[in-house]
Amino acid sequence: MKTITKSVALGSALALATLSAQPALAAKAAPAAPSDSGTIVPGLGIANLDAVVVNSNAYKVAEQQRETTYKAQYDQAKTRNDQLTAQIKPMVDKFNTDRQAANPNQASLQQQAAAIQQLQEQGKAELQQILQPVALSQAYVQEQIEDKLNDALKSAMKKRSISIVLAPDSVIAFNGNAYNLNQDILNELNTAIPSAQLVPPAGWEPRRVREARAQQAAAQGQAAAATSQQPTGR
Repeated sequence: MKTITKSVALGSALALATLSAQPALAAKAAPAAPSDSGTIVPGLGIANLDAVVVNSNAYKVAEQQRETTYKAQYDQAKTRNDQLTAQIKPMVDKFNTDRQAANPNQASLQQQAAAIQQLQEQGKAELQQILQPVALSQAYVQEQIEDKLNDALKSAMKKRSISIVLAPDSVIAFNGNAYNLNQDILNELNTAIPSAQLVPPAGWEPRRVREARAQQAAAQGQAAAATSQQPTGR
């Protein structure tokens, strides 16, 4: 029952959770100015590619444009979220009152908890459906940027004579100015893709969906081929 009481209120958090189709990384791309302090290992670099993506001009401009382009969806989701919150609150209040009784009716409490949880799940699914165009836009923009990211990384490595690039979470500590490639990669990325298309074309699907569909089709094709090669009885 405690789980229900702690999670019953949808509030704005539910709508915000539905919006996040990408990692909301607040880290700024650190400059990569050379440093004269300490021993420097030639050919080694550190880069946070997720931070580079969200700090790119294309990503930040798209985030600003999306608020206007998809204002109708945002407004609809907020209105519906407020309605769901108002609908759930009396149910939660009753549940809390009933559970504090001297001899609470456990069967009734279980029914109330189940009803609250069901309404929450339905509300979350409804909000996700309303905000589906927003999520697709986020995925579309990020995919366009990621398509240019590898070349930007290679170009930055070449200019800095870097042969190995590590993620920040794979090392304990490092001299940020000497090894940080974030700004170098960001500069290359901003040049390669200064802006991104905000609205995906009709029928567009994120890469992970396309790849899953392709894998499923390949598996079905292999299964069909194996079946056709099986010998038939006399």
